[in-house]
Amino acid sequence: MESEVVLGEKAKNPCVSICKLQDDICIGCGRSREEMKSWKGMKNKERKAVNALAAERLHALRKARKKKK
Repeated sequence: MESEVVLGEKAKNPCVSICKLQDDICIGCGRSREEMKSWKGMKNKERKAVNALAAERLHALRKARKKKK
């Protein structure tokens, strides 16, 4: 899964208020603990990169859960 980073838009916080970590990755938004802590201090470009990584992680987590069932 490829995520496209659009530079003109402001990055949105991916938090969905689930905030449960599995292997140091939030199962709600896909960010690492460090990325969540650093979010407010990040520049927009950094946030977009984190959002792209988080989306890939969530996809992988969901795929792994389906295999377990």
